[in-house]
Amino acid sequence: MSATYDLVTTLKAELRRSGITYAQLGRELGLSESSIKRIFARGDMALSRVDEVLAVLKMDFVELARQVANPSPLQQDLTLEQERAIVRDPRMVLTATSALSQWTLDEIVATYVISKPQALACLLKLDKLGFLELRANNSYRLKVDKTFRWRPGGPVMQFFRANAMDDYFSGDFGDAGELLMPVRGQISPAQAQLFNERLRRLAQDFAQQHLVDQKLTASERCAYTVLFGMRNWLFGEFRQLLRHP
Repeated sequence: MSATYDLVTTLKAELRRSGITYAQLGRELGLSESSIKRIFARGDMALSRVDEVLAVLKMDFVELARQVANPSPLQQDLTLEQERAIVRDPRMVLTATSALSQWTLDEIVATYVISKPQALACLLKLDKLGFLELRANNSYRLKVDKTFRWRPGGPVMQFFRANAMDDYFSGDFGDAGELLMPVRGQISPAQAQLFNERLRRLAQDFAQQHLVDQKLTASERCAYTVLFGMRNWLFGEFRQLLRHP
């Protein structure tokens, strides 16, 4: 199997992981979806085209080559000990969540009251924890998958519930681009799982749009936080009124 074929196969996997469809890639490269499909189906691609795809993925060729040489699967979650190490310092939580949004070290320092040495120290700790791989010029590569989630009921989620949940829901969700819409219904567990998969894809779309909009100026962007949740639950006041609890 040729090295070029391995490169193309890895690019396809990265596109899937990033939630980028062939149609979206085609729009970025000025090509039709059918043309993109033919390029990947052949398993052969000019290096100039590889560079164009890497630009859309926000990757460099060195990172791609490393993944071809060592295609280890990315983590879907962390261990309890890894999460406990992160929540010991709020700056670690800040740096980890910023890294998940692909913020650069300079962006973190420019936005928050954290010094460059402090932020770099956090990145080094996250590297040792296996959360990311710190690279030259203080860049990094995440070692967690795009579908990564904090452990349900784990240390990080407990931290957010204690420190962020009330603050998040204290708003009226009435500004432009905001929405709060509780929806209640009864469906089968199998269908609930399908809805969870669709919510994960929507989360990936949001994360990918964040990366795409990094080319905009700071004044053209607003900070949004999307909270996805689905639970087998009935409002407490309603539970008290159940005829057959």
